[in-house]
Amino acid sequence: MGRYSAEIHGSPDADMSSTFRNLCRSSPWKWTILRFEYLDRPGKADATVRAWLRRPGALRLETVDGALLHSTTGINDSRDGLYLGSKRKSWLLPAHLVTPVYDSAGLVRRRPEAAYGEPSFGNGRLAAALDPVELAGNAPVPMEFPESNRVSFGAIREVDHEGRPALETIATPGSSYVAADAATPLCFPGRTLLRVDSGTGVCVSSQSLDGDTTGHGHWMRILGVDEYMLDDLFLAESMNLTDVRKHISWDIGPRA
Repeated sequence: MGRYSAEIHGSPDADMSSTFRNLCRSSPWKWTILRFEYLDRPGKADATVRAWLRRPGALRLETVDGALLHSTTGINDSRDGLYLGSKRKSWLLPAHLVTPVYDSAGLVRRRPEAAYGEPSFGNGRLAAALDPVELAGNAPVPMEFPESNRVSFGAIREVDHEGRPALETIATPGSSYVAADAATPLCFPGRTLLRVDSGTGVCVSSQSLDGDTTGHGHWMRILGVDEYMLDDLFLAESMNLTDVRKHISWDIGPRA
């Protein structure tokens, strides 16, 4: 895993801050399938997990040695029970089937109501990193009240993260910041160094710089985007059917 920059100097640019926030809102419309490595920090390199994720709810995790840690079950289960519940949330469409408001660069400025949510394992930071909208909120705050932004950013710069372009900044949470999982926020009290992948909108790294949480966060290496993945990756047991192209022998007993 690579190392973080020690510090970013300079004042924030309003346009770049807007771009960073819009990128944080864009993940649901930038990819459907992701292959990556993930490490919670502090943690040793051998604690890295390899992951295969297919939205909306399929996730497979392995150790670096290939041992299975978790595989989604029930991805083909009937949804009848959910819809019969007659709750409004049951009928929300997946995010990629509804249209957000885009900015001139094709990033999401305002997110519509949809069925959001990412599969996770162990704690909520992985799900938050996959869709880091908690850093920006669903829409821009009024121009008259910039201090109401969930998170304030320092200078933003373009960096290389594990061979992919990303935006990096030092962030400070505001009074309106609410983490998706309070125990595992992306933005820690004090200053947090953040990187968001430019191609996917995924928060690929976070590192607390202050206080008792110094060094805490996560690191992610994206290995593939929108690759084809079989259902077998996400099932407890293989669903492989008989290959009818192969000859099947039949044992016929002696005639009576």
